[in-house]
Amino acid sequence: MQSPINLGPKILEPVNALKEANMKLKKEYLILTAVMVALILYLALHRSNRTHYTLPEISSIPGKHISKIEFEKADGTVVLNKKDNSWHIGPKEYPADSDKIEDILNIIENLRVTALVSESKNYVRYDLNPDKKIHVKAWQGKSLIREFDIGKPAATYQHTFVKLAEDPNVYHARGDFRQKFDPTVEDLRDKTVLLFVQKDLREIKIVGDKKIVALDLEQVVTADGEKKDAADKAGKSSGPQASWVDANGKKVDAVKVGRLLGFLNRLECEAYMDDSKKENFKDTVYTVTLQGAKEYTLSIFAKKNKDEKTYPAVSSENDYPFLLSDTQINSLKANIDEIKK
Repeated sequence: MQSPINLGPKILEPVNALKEANMKLKKEYLILTAVMVALILYLALHRSNRTHYTLPEISSIPGKHISKIEFEKADGTVVLNKKDNSWHIGPKEYPADSDKIEDILNIIENLRVTALVSESKNYVRYDLNPDKKIHVKAWQGKSLIREFDIGKPAATYQHTFVKLAEDPNVYHARGDFRQKFDPTVEDLRDKTVLLFVQKDLREIKIVGDKKIVALDLEQVVTADGEKKDAADKAGKSSGPQASWVDANGKKVDAVKVGRLLGFLNRLECEAYMDDSKKENFKDTVYTVTLQGAKEYTLSIFAKKNKDEKTYPAVSSENDYPFLLSDTQINSLKANIDEIKK
């Protein structure tokens, strides 16, 4: 009979080592699990503690109640005043761009903070230090009703860093709006230099570049001998149905006339010439005269030198001389040439 197998120490050693390794691994798993649980609890409690603050409530202000706005920057202060339901800029009372003012009013009246960002009073990192911030004030009559500082946009460009009056903390305000309060006076000015009611026009005359365009709204004679505009005969105001004729009585393509008037209506300048007066300009290059309920005029003058990219001009609908670009003058010429064909 064979003797039983003797499992000596040399065979049992690897088995014992494996058991010890498994025990050690289990201990490591338990320690790792405990660390993860502790970390999760810490983060949860830390996050909970961070939300234990109350955001300041900012009352809404109807924009119609705001009568004065001031935003102060390191390089100067811009003041806007409401006068006769229109906004004007600074002591010279330049008319302001209504769309840009509307954007500013919407931000001021609907300002809301969405999160507390910092209590450290370290304003440099948020561009809320004196050299970078924009200090905004708004009045109703003589009462200051809104005051806050604007810093830079947040990294996501979904919020802007702000600091409220008499509150040292930095907050997130909803929206990226710093650029709305960072324009120059020139940027805020209303650049519209010619504006008219197109349907009311009855005569168009343009003189320049050795060419003359003279158009009249066609008239018809009714049964009782009364002259009326072609559009009026149908009981409609002038518009696409109106017929324009040249000096020889020839009908002109209504689309071409509409394109010319579309270019002239709400014409915006490149910039204003505040150091000049309207009466000082000579050497007219083009003169546009439109007759409707009133007469509208646009006079364009020769460049001071050929290398310049703008033309001086004046308009009956604007108190200030201004500049029109080469591109705008070329568009005017192209529209005139189309009508002359």
